[in-house]
Amino acid sequence: MSTPVTQTVQTPREVERLVAGQPTSDGAGVRLNRVLTQNLQRRLDPFLMLDHFGSENPDDYVAGFPDHPHRGFETVTYMLHGRIRHRDSAGHEGLVTDGGVQWMHAGRGVIHSELPEQREGRMSGFQLWLNLPAKDKMGEPWYRDVQGPDVPSFDLDGAHVRVIAGESHGVAGAVQRPVTEPLYLDVHLAPGARFDQPLPPEFNAFVYVYDGALRFDNGCLLPESRMAILANTPGSDGVRLQAEDRPARAILVAGRPLGQPIAQYGPFVMNSEAELVQAVRDFQAGRLA
Repeated sequence: MSTPVTQTVQTPREVERLVAGQPTSDGAGVRLNRVLTQNLQRRLDPFLMLDHFGSENPDDYVAGFPDHPHRGFETVTYMLHGRIRHRDSAGHEGLVTDGGVQWMHAGRGVIHSELPEQREGRMSGFQLWLNLPAKDKMGEPWYRDVQGPDVPSFDLDGAHVRVIAGESHGVAGAVQRPVTEPLYLDVHLAPGARFDQPLPPEFNAFVYVYDGALRFDNGCLLPESRMAILANTPGSDGVRLQAEDRPARAILVAGRPLGQPIAQYGPFVMNSEAELVQAVRDFQAGRLA
């Protein structure tokens, strides 16, 4: 537990719109809610996708995500509950449990699997896709996991905050990334508690509530299982989150947009159609890591 330096927001951002997400399945049949979908990629640049998964029924998750390729971006898997093992073709392996994080830089290409190591009980969490700048898309793949107790956290005026990436109230997160400078917070609020997070107005940002509800300064209510896209309000200096009369839990994600072309074909995200064609050919020829 770290000691925070209190930072207040004077001009909080407005809420641009609320998003419900799309129930779907992926991998070998894992049921999930796809909150950040492909049609929002340019609006929420540099973020490409956000999935929220959660179930106590093993049929919804036990098959996991067998071997599949990626190129051109990073995957961030944050486990709230459960056990999942990562293996990839670059030789990386790791097991993450409750509260842990898997951060994989696919770079020029990797084939990996994410498979549950449980056949009962609750499994829940998030997977976020973070785009890479053009200059890094063909870099070497790497992988890092951070176990739950090692994720930095702090308590402040009724808020318990886990800092997965970036920096909050003087507390550095578990992961720091250049260029896009992502902020990724898991915020737990006591009933009626408030949390202020400074943000540059040019950063794209969103909030997703996974338990309870939040209210913003303009009166907008963000219910459970909904995402609020935050407006890039000129002159704003951050976001203010307020719990209602019950506890609330949400993730807050923000980052510096790349402003580069986005070309996606399934698990490959590049800057042009020609690069996508090459990615598919490289995968078919076994040239990924």
